[in-house]
Amino acid sequence: MRTVMLSLAMLGIASMPAAAQSIGGTYTVAGTNFDGSKYGGEATITLTSDTTCTIHWETGGSTSDGICMRNDNAFSAGYAMGKEVGLVVYKIEKDGSLHGLWTIAGQNGNGTEVLTPK
Repeated sequence: MRTVMLSLAMLGIASMPAAAQSIGGTYTVAGTNFDGSKYGGEATITLTSDTTCTIHWETGGSTSDGICMRNDNAFSAGYAMGKEVGLVVYKIEKDGSLHGLWTIAGQNGNGTEVLTPK
């Protein structure tokens, strides 16, 4: 898990000024699992520095936590959910929503997720 998070921390750190400041807050989550089933919930992004943040999801009766980073209109997070490690990469849209794809280490496929600011 440290390798995933270190890799994420290295992505775009040089080109990442204080842009993360506009990403913090609470979001409504709407997503699809690998099998196409839908889930919803809430995510909270908390800034931890000028370049990094933490993210906490409460979705489908489960919780997960991760480290995140913004680079221009890309936003990435590595996360742990129980013993599983995952990665999500979002595109930041002009309306402030984040549209992304996520996966879990060692599994085939991906899910989708949209975070909409509350």
